[in-house]
Amino acid sequence: QVQLVESGGGLVQPGGSLRLSCAASGSIMSINVMGWYRQGPEKQRELVARITSGGSTNYADSVKGRFTISRDNAKNTVYLQMNSLKPEDTALYYCHAEVFPWSGARDNYWGQGTQVTVSS
Repeated sequence: QVQLVESGGGLVQPGGSLRLSCAASGSIMSINVMGWYRQGPEKQRELVARITSGGSTNYADSVKGRFTISRDNAKNTVYLQMNSLKPEDTALYYCHAEVFPWSGARDNYWGQGTQVTVSS
């Protein structure tokens, strides 16, 4: 059993910053990719950023230059530093991890989501 717990969401004014964290726990041998997705009102879930265990990153075009993803492999934790936030960044942000457990097959896990609201 693997759990992902997110934190760090909240209400922020346009131009402000937030830092999201997601810690994975449970029967984890290793984690390949970790990432953040978001789903805004009446929108489909979309990739925000992802990072491999080796540190390679990918970003959605809409957040390049404003968001930075990082991870601490020893803590099985991924972070998302969000700067210069815009109202269109308002969404429920979900953490994702591709986990190799100690027993069983590789599988994908999701957090419960943390709300980010950008508004004046």
